[in-house]
Amino acid sequence: MLRFGPASGPVVIAALPLFEEANRTRAFVVTILRQLTLRGFAGALPDLPGTGESLIETEQASLSDWIAAFKSATVALRPTYDSVHVIAFRGGALVDRDGAVETRWHFSPLPGRTVIRDLGRIALAAAKEAGTHFDPASLTAPGLPVEIAGNRLNRALLAAIERAEPIASPPLRIVRLDSDPLTADRHLPGMPLWRRSDPDNDSTLAALLADDIAGWIASCGG
Repeated sequence: MLRFGPASGPVVIAALPLFEEANRTRAFVVTILRQLTLRGFAGALPDLPGTGESLIETEQASLSDWIAAFKSATVALRPTYDSVHVIAFRGGALVDRDGAVETRWHFSPLPGRTVIRDLGRIALAAAKEAGTHFDPASLTAPGLPVEIAGNRLNRALLAAIERAEPIASPPLRIVRLDSDPLTADRHLPGMPLWRRSDPDNDSTLAALLADDIAGWIASCGG
């Protein structure tokens, strides 16, 4: 895990979006965690199995392993910190359900079927550019691993993601962008960095989100 801020007190652990969206938003999430250190919070950003610096190949990853690994990361933080709080982004909200945390804060959370639909669009666009055929419905069918945006993914993982939903039990706060029509506790101005073609950052939005996270945790007694 990347670690930020003080060695005691409350700690915020982040769950990145899934697949290519993680690459596009990692710097942004790190900026939020660094902003939170200025507000008295420690931060942690774990690499799940098959992601980041993990020694496991991406095609060997499973959703159950991601959920178990994220839970293990939260448990590992508890002896050191007074309380543990999760912030999850987009598809990352599918992996924090078993975390040993006091509060949850989700930014633009997605159901698994939307994650798979977006992956299908990416794969279909790549196939059209290459002049080949691709059926998005085949993503979750049994078969060999499929490569999408440079990630080689096993279909059992994709099928499990398609069935998954973000946890909805309180205490949970949901924040979305103004451009997102879905229900949320708050909507904020900003650009969806996960839609950019290259990794990007937004320090203004990061500060707004850090303020919202800090206020949410304080309102829950954290």
